[in-house]
Amino acid sequence: MEVMNKILSESDAKNKRLEFPARSLSAFPMPDGQNSVQFVAFDMNEQQWSLKVSIRNEGKYAKPWLKGEWDDYVHQKGLKKGDKVILTMHEEENGERIYRIRAERKHFGFWYSIDDQQ
Repeated sequence: MEVMNKILSESDAKNKRLEFPARSLSAFPMPDGQNSVQFVAFDMNEQQWSLKVSIRNEGKYAKPWLKGEWDDYVHQKGLKKGDKVILTMHEEENGERIYRIRAERKHFGFWYSIDDQQ
């Protein structure tokens, strides 16, 4: 299941956190009374990234964001404004959720995996 497919803004690539679409929160069961949940996502090279989805405590809207090793991921992949990040989740029969993260860059009108270039 595709959790998120987002073209990065300048702040996503530079501010150590990714503004996360609220519609994607259902993929991250958040314990009652908590405003964040940690998870591990695997990139296309099977490297693990420890990430964290957080929401604000007050206000009408959750305004989620992604942190944890997001900044490290951005730097290792060389991400910049206009690149795309795709996060998927697969639920195993035992209920375990497996997350995958992929970065793409547009080149001559086509999207290419950044992982393939490394």
